[in-house]
Amino acid sequence: MAYSVSQFVEFLNAAFASAVFPEGVEIEGEVAEYRVSQGKWIWFLLKDEEAVISCFATSWQLRTPLEDGMRVRVHGIPKIYGKSGKFSVTVERVEMVGEGALRRAFELLKKKLETEGVFAPERKRPLPRFPNRIGLIASQESAAYTDFLRIFSNRWGGTEIKLANVAVQGRDAVREICGAFDWFNHHPGEADVLVLTRGGGSLEDLQAFNSEDVARAVFGSRIPVIVAVGHERDESLADFAADVRASTPSNAAELIVPDRREIIAFVEGAVRTMDSSLRAALLAKINSVESLSTRIEVHAKQAISSFERLFQSFVSRFALFESRISSEIGSILATERLLKTLDPRRPLERGYAIVRAGGRLVRRAGAVDAGTVLDIQLAEGGLLAEVKSRK
Repeated sequence: MAYSVSQFVEFLNAAFASAVFPEGVEIEGEVAEYRVSQGKWIWFLLKDEEAVISCFATSWQLRTPLEDGMRVRVHGIPKIYGKSGKFSVTVERVEMVGEGALRRAFELLKKKLETEGVFAPERKRPLPRFPNRIGLIASQESAAYTDFLRIFSNRWGGTEIKLANVAVQGRDAVREICGAFDWFNHHPGEADVLVLTRGGGSLEDLQAFNSEDVARAVFGSRIPVIVAVGHERDESLADFAADVRASTPSNAAELIVPDRREIIAFVEGAVRTMDSSLRAALLAKINSVESLSTRIEVHAKQAISSFERLFQSFVSRFALFESRISSEIGSILATERLLKTLDPRRPLERGYAIVRAGGRLVRRAGAVDAGTVLDIQLAEGGLLAEVKSRK
């Protein structure tokens, strides 16, 4: 049986996919002639001392920064492209091999994310002071998980911890870690703060925490994130993207909750301070009241003394005034008696009369002639009389 060219290519590709490499292939080598076309198509060669293989990938599938000279392990599907007849590997993922390649990939991705502002200090958020619920993204079998819970329970306790049990190393680590962030962000009521943690290790051990996907998951979380990877000397891109970086898993527990003993001591100190302040304020008020009472008493005594002097002065002046009034009354009475004696009406009451002629008093009989009309005033009433003759 003869195959057509396209049939033969299809047969080989089907054989590669089903019989030869049903789970794909892993090839280790050195990157050469790395290039990107139109920002999305990636080609490079994978070589060793004796052979070369062509590799193809897309920019949205291959998130690891590459450059010539890096030693990598490619995971992909071998394939013959019918139109060109060329054999290549369609790359699904790439892992760095060796400290040098891992370090260089770390530096390239760090620079890229730093330029985009993923690590910017101004976008980092504070952790809640007393979280009610904590989302813990860790491996349940890891020492980091155990250390975190032990220190957390010793310091605080009583807070609900929701564990997302994930692989922190290996092929599934990136997918599971990103999936945990996605779940918590779609269930915000499950956690007030997220903790991503694992123990220390080499750069190869920490590859998941240095992946672009995990760094962006930390950066894009709507819930504040604290990352604690390894020991103090260990650094990961997830650390830089986090709101808070802890040096160790134990340190993460120390940063996320206070020590209950410190809080108790603080509250007790605050109560003592308040008690002392209240006592001091009360004593100051008592002293102020006593001082005011003393001043009021002094002023009252001075006022009473002054009033007494004024009253005595008033009494003295009133006595003098009373004496003068009495003297004046006596003088008035004497004058009244004198006036009464001089009152021309008094003689009239004893029978005397006042005689006028022409409006003038008549004191002598010779002052009037016969026929003169006299006006005679009596004690009661008056008379008109005509002179008949003089005696």
